[in-house]
Amino acid sequence: MSSSLVVAFALHFLLASAAVFLIRFGKTYLKCAKRLPPGSMGLIPWIGETMEFYKAQRGNRLFEGFVQPRITKHGSVFKTSLMGSPTVVVSGAEANRFFLANEFKLVVSSWPSSSVELMGRESIMEMRGRRHQHIRGAIAKCLGVSGLDGLVLKMCETVSAHLDAEWRGRAEVSLYMSAKSLTFRIVFECLLGIRVEAGMLRIFERVLEGAFALPLRLPGSTFWKAKVARAELERMLIGIVRKRKAEMEEAEDATEGEGEGILLTKLVSELTAGSMSEQEVIDNVVLLVFAAHDTTSFAIAMTFKMLALHPSCHNLVLQEHKEILRSNGGGDLTMKDIAKMSYTWQVAQETMRLFPPIFGSFRRALRDIEFRGFTIPKGWKVLWTTYDTHFDGAHFQNPLEFDPGRFKEPKTLQPYVYLPFGGGPRVCAGYQLAKLNILIFVHYAVTQYDWSLVDANEAVIVDPLPFPARGMPVNISPKIL
Repeated sequence: MSSSLVVAFALHFLLASAAVFLIRFGKTYLKCAKRLPPGSMGLIPWIGETMEFYKAQRGNRLFEGFVQPRITKHGSVFKTSLMGSPTVVVSGAEANRFFLANEFKLVVSSWPSSSVELMGRESIMEMRGRRHQHIRGAIAKCLGVSGLDGLVLKMCETVSAHLDAEWRGRAEVSLYMSAKSLTFRIVFECLLGIRVEAGMLRIFERVLEGAFALPLRLPGSTFWKAKVARAELERMLIGIVRKRKAEMEEAEDATEGEGEGILLTKLVSELTAGSMSEQEVIDNVVLLVFAAHDTTSFAIAMTFKMLALHPSCHNLVLQEHKEILRSNGGGDLTMKDIAKMSYTWQVAQETMRLFPPIFGSFRRALRDIEFRGFTIPKGWKVLWTTYDTHFDGAHFQNPLEFDPGRFKEPKTLQPYVYLPFGGGPRVCAGYQLAKLNILIFVHYAVTQYDWSLVDANEAVIVDPLPFPARGMPVNISPKIL
């Protein structure tokens, strides 16, 4: 194709895209123009400031590289255009409360179409109203403290076996990839009662790679590859769900109970009772695996990085876990033991303040919304970010410093300031599972191994979720207590 034809095609595409943008949002934009927040929609509104957004996000500088300069220029509420949608970016605890607490009333969660297709349209990510409440309630029942109590022993056995298999006898490991493999196994084997086979983690990762890609159905594209992986994944899960359903129907004493496989048992029991469809079970299992293992593995990796960079904090954590070993005779952990890991959890919380597993999320306005003297038109997106309040000196003194002690009295924090797991009706249902994962892993690792960072200055990049650029390699050696 000649260069002139390429240019002509590109201009035609841009003009067509601009026309679509104007048809969708032009009337609303003109009607509310005098009351819209300040900001820039970019030279080409359909593209807007998407490239600047992606560049800042990928370099893990979304707040300081994209949001903060615009707050300085336009104020705490500003408009932009991202990924084809006019978007209003908001900041501050008041804004977080307003938009997160009004989920389903003023706004609804709004994920890219590629994410929706790959995670599943029948997952709680997309559901609203009573349907969302019912299925989320079924999941939350299994992932609360009481539901997870029966899984502590199995989780401890899984962590211990993982360290024996992947750490013992080695001088160096990739901490992030090790944690990722472990959290994946915990979700499957402990919560779902499904044995992890070779290649399963890679299938899930191929799906995740397309979650924020352009939804191009062209063979060889990232999204196309992710769709192929999603179909493979669904075939596997359908077989597992149908087998579990048949087993439960044959077993006269089948119960939802506690222990290994509790979540899949609960979801399949809902399927058997007719209160969930097979597709709802599949889509929510897929969503749970993604939500649980990627974010948690990043939190684990960064917690270890902070401990390596702050030896005094590491010493306090080690003393806490040595005392637990003394009190339980070196036996298996219980929920009572985990409740004693208060300082360790402070370290993890402070780590997630500095390195939140999610950057924030998008909402879509269900109607025209009046906020801080501006109008956010119906259909526009709203973006809130964790970084804004996490790095605000009004809430956290010397916010760029690592200080676990600030979480010693977490109840003193203003609501909607600390949001590593989101907030409102869509707050992460797996919060307690993540906490258990982190604390149990830390316990076994710090009491059995010494470690040091290979690269203390390793960068964090985002694609689409944050992760250490090199996988966080660490030197390890057996610890002698």
